[in-house]
This record gives sequence, structure tokens and C-alpha cells, in this order.
Amino acid sequence: MSGDRAPRSGQDGSEQGAGGPEEIDRHLDGLWLQKGLATNTLAAYRRDLTAFRTWLARSLDSARTYDIQDYLAERHAGGASARSTARLLSCLRGYYRAAVDAGRLERDPTADLAQPLLGRPLPKSLAENEVEALLAAPNVEDPSGSPGEYRDRTMLELLYATGLRVSELVGLAVSALNVRQGVVRVTGKGGRERLVPVGEVALEWLDRYVVAARPALLRGRPSDALFPSNRGTPMTRQTFWYAIKRYAARAGIERDISPHTLRHAFATHLVNHGADLRAVQTMLGHADLSTTQIYTHVARDRLKRLHSAHHPRG
Repeated sequence: MSGDRAPRSGQDGSEQGAGGPEEIDRHLDGLWLQKGLATNTLAAYRRDLTAFRTWLARSLDSARTYDIQDYLAERHAGGASARSTARLLSCLRGYYRAAVDAGRLERDPTADLAQPLLGRPLPKSLAENEVEALLAAPNVEDPSGSPGEYRDRTMLELLYATGLRVSELVGLAVSALNVRQGVVRVTGKGGRERLVPVGEVALEWLDRYVVAARPALLRGRPSDALFPSNRGTPMTRQTFWYAIKRYAARAGIERDISPHTLRHAFATHLVNHGADLRAVQTMLGHADLSTTQIYTHVARDRLKRLHSAHHPRG
């Protein structure tokens, strides 16, 4: 189980190609844009992926389940803690799931590996009053005079109303929106489509945006993007990520947030108000209910605080 094993036939272990340093960079960039992970967290993921690739002595994408098992066993024998192992496995699982979603791999080699039971941290979210402050941050007095900020307000409203991933939001085409039925058609991970209800408030913002602000952004240029940039080109995840940072500062929200924070707020507030977990799973596009169950912990945590604050013997 040493790191100097010979590469498999046809795999030269070179630094180029899928599963190499460039692929690691793209994966970490995607995590940063989608989840707004801290610099230290991204650096830890980079160390984990690079260390495994060095031990493997070939492309990450060539790893098999038994390779990962051997690596984890070797680390455990060397004194690695259960928490460190759990973080490493989570890092590898994220990488290989992304590789499957991108079509580079047919199968996730971590799929059959059990995650150590350490207790899951609650996702970062926003209180309802913080969401209201964030939504009110863009300047929307004149849709045609400030179309960029009107677009951003509409995107924030839609994001909070639907819980979309940021990649799903910026990738929406005009044809994906069905105002009459009040739903948006979303293509999520693995190319899976789902219909997500939008809600009356977000629909009203979308209606006004499409009539006034979007044409002002496009200035006659053809585009099927629902949310074009100020130059009329499709908006990137990074552009919207920076916009949320800017509006959070305006709203007086001092915590570090990202588009994913509003996705968590969407799910948390639904569960807090009694939504069925299966319905939340469908709207979020989670393939497995266990991923959605973290929000039951959020609801329980809130109920405990309420009990402690208001019960005579709390």
C-alpha cells in the first residue's frame, strides 16, 4: 500500500489530463463559486486531493474504491483521527460526484463507502428578517434606469422563493419560466429536470423585470438568457456571487454569505413553517432524502431555543 505503486496499463501518472492539478483547480473554483467556502477550507481540500493523488501516483479519475479504502486504512494506521478521515472522505466524495456530474466518470468510487458518524454541522442560514433586509438592498426605484439592480432583486427573490442552486439560477432561459402555472423548469445535477413552484411575490418581480429591466439590459441584442449581464451576455456564477456580497454589506449582514446561503434559508424557513420534508427534497433537487434531513435538525434546534426561552421550566 505504498505510494510508489506502478500505474495501470495506459495510465502514465503524468501531471496532465483528467484528475490532475488543473482538474483539482476547476473543482475548487466550482466549490468557491457555488458554496462560498472559506480560503482555509479550500486550502485543506486542495491538500487532501493533492496528497491522495501523490499517494495514488496517477490520475485521480483512475482511482477505484479499493484504492480509496487502502489510502484511508493507511492513514488510520498512521494515527489519523476519525474526524480527519471523515473530512477527507467528504472531500473525495465531493470531487468524484462532481466528476460523475460532469460526465468524466461513469461511477463514483466513493459511493459504497460509509461516512463516519460524527454528527453533521448545521448549514449556515439567514433569519427571516435578514433575508428581508437582503432582498431590499438593491435599488429598484426605476426598472429601466437601474436595470442591473432590478435584475439582481428579481434574482434574489427567485432564489429565496425556489431554493435553486446558483448554477441553475444563472443558467435559466426565458422559456424555463411558466408564469401562468407559476413554476420554473430547472435542469439540475446529472441533467435531472424538476418543476419548482415560484410563488406570487417572485412572479410579480419577474413580470416587471421581463417587461422593463431585461430589455434595458439587452438593448436590442438577442438572448434567451433570463438574467443577462449588464453587457447583455449570460451572467456568470461569480458575478452573482459578488453581487450578493455587495448587497449583504448594504443590508448590514456582517457574516460571510453566498448564493448557497439563500438556498439554505429557503429550505430552513420552509421546514420551520411545517413543510413536508419530501416536498422540500423535491424542490431542492436532492436525489437522496438523507441530504434534506439536515433541515429537520435546524427545525429541532429552533424549537429547543423557543422552549428554553418561553417555557416556565425551560
